[in-house]
Amino acid sequence: MKKGQQKGTQRVNWPVTILLILGSLTIFFPLYMAIVIAFKSPSEMTNDIAGILSLPSAFRLDNFTEAMRVTDFWHSLGNSLLITCTVILIAIAVHSLAGYAIGRNMAHSRFYNIAYLYIVSGMFVPFAILMMPLVKQTAQIGLANRGGVILLYVVFYMPMNLLLYSGYLKNIPLALEEAARVDGASTWETYWKIIFPIMKPMHATAAVLTALGTWNDVMTPLVIMSGTGHNTLPLAQLNFQTQFGTNYNLAFASYLLALLPILIFYLFCQKQILNGVVNGAVK
Repeated sequence: MKKGQQKGTQRVNWPVTILLILGSLTIFFPLYMAIVIAFKSPSEMTNDIAGILSLPSAFRLDNFTEAMRVTDFWHSLGNSLLITCTVILIAIAVHSLAGYAIGRNMAHSRFYNIAYLYIVSGMFVPFAILMMPLVKQTAQIGLANRGGVILLYVVFYMPMNLLLYSGYLKNIPLALEEAARVDGASTWETYWKIIFPIMKPMHATAAVLTALGTWNDVMTPLVIMSGTGHNTLPLAQLNFQTQFGTNYNLAFASYLLALLPILIFYLFCQKQILNGVVNGAVK
């Protein structure tokens, strides 16, 4: 029995357990603060730590109602959903096709190797360098609107998604495509009827990563759609920050409202995410 007890205690990796607990606190503590502040009235916001961390005297929805009014919530939500959903659909279709074409030909073609390195290198270009040229070019060609923002997001997330898709393809045996060709299927039919459904885990992974970046981005809509009257949720939330201060109660209430759609989407896709990330990282 002593040996069995010793083996049982040895299985607990305390350093890793402590790190996981600390990591969980770094996530749940800000979330706790956001929820508590969102339900508090401005009079309950004191300068001391105890006042900030304490629970509200009553959980009211007044902050959420006012935040929805200030941000024109339903209009801003509609713009964010339109941009994000369109980007996801185009990204999955275009990026998976590019990943398939490049991933399957890299082994025996120098051109595809160079194309792969060229596209993936876009991950290392900061947006600050591209910002001013993009503002000028989109204005000149009439894309200073939601269509231009969608197009830019599709291009911005192509390096990351191409990296994931091309890596994931290495786990799909070529024998499936060879068998399809023997049966008379074209390359186009082989991709859409065989390869595309198999890459479902990677589709979910690319969709979530693209959606998170698109949904939370402020700079691209700010510099491209400024003055068009079509605010996304992150842009509308800038109304809570003025030169005289920030209305934290309304701001955090708005943040929680904006969190719900993307959280629901993540929960819908999360079953496929882990498998997609692990397989996509294989080299």
